[in-house]
Amino acid sequence: MNQNQEKQNAALAALDYIQYECILGVGSGSTVMSLIQNLKKVKHNIKALVSSSEDTTDKLKHAGFVVDELSNVGSPDLYIDGADEVTRNFYMTKGGGGALTREKILTAASRKIICIVDSSKIVDVLGKYPLPIEVIPMAKSYISREIIRLGGQPELRHNFVTDNGNFILDVHNLTIVDPPGLEKQINNIAGVVTNGIFAIKPADVVLIGQSNGVLTLENR
Repeated sequence: MNQNQEKQNAALAALDYIQYECILGVGSGSTVMSLIQNLKKVKHNIKALVSSSEDTTDKLKHAGFVVDELSNVGSPDLYIDGADEVTRNFYMTKGGGGALTREKILTAASRKIICIVDSSKIVDVLGKYPLPIEVIPMAKSYISREIIRLGGQPELRHNFVTDNGNFILDVHNLTIVDPPGLEKQINNIAGVVTNGIFAIKPADVVLIGQSNGVLTLENR
């Protein structure tokens, strides 16, 4: 399996969804970097661009794009992002790169969500990959105790501060059998900014890169 080729195939397939005068949200991660490298092919269809991270913003500007603030463009027509894990029920976990809060804001604000991944990211049950939670710094110990009560093993991501000035707890050994319910439950813990489960508003389309093309899953 050539993982880079799979990522490239998924990213190229996403270009077909960027239609005339599209207000486009762009996520983060390695598969999205493949998207950015090819985005000039559909530049004529892009009315405005918004980004989920400072790193993505820098890469878009380097590629010759102007990046707007979400508050200036309204609701994006389309948000394209990767995932750490995704199920065939269109539930996702994200935030391995630490941009989960801005990714969740763009997910909530956008009309259509496209997830682009290589085949290794498809799972039956979420939780093999550590679940990131963005937390207010003063609450990290309290939140850690609450997560232990839920059966997880939280670990502070060392030497890392989010674009919003907060910390990340990476939670190991959580088997996420009810993604929407756990997403709500964790978000209700005082001091949690948000967590990396994307299930209350799941993907509309998942593009799974394969060695010989792309498998498209549509959430109807």
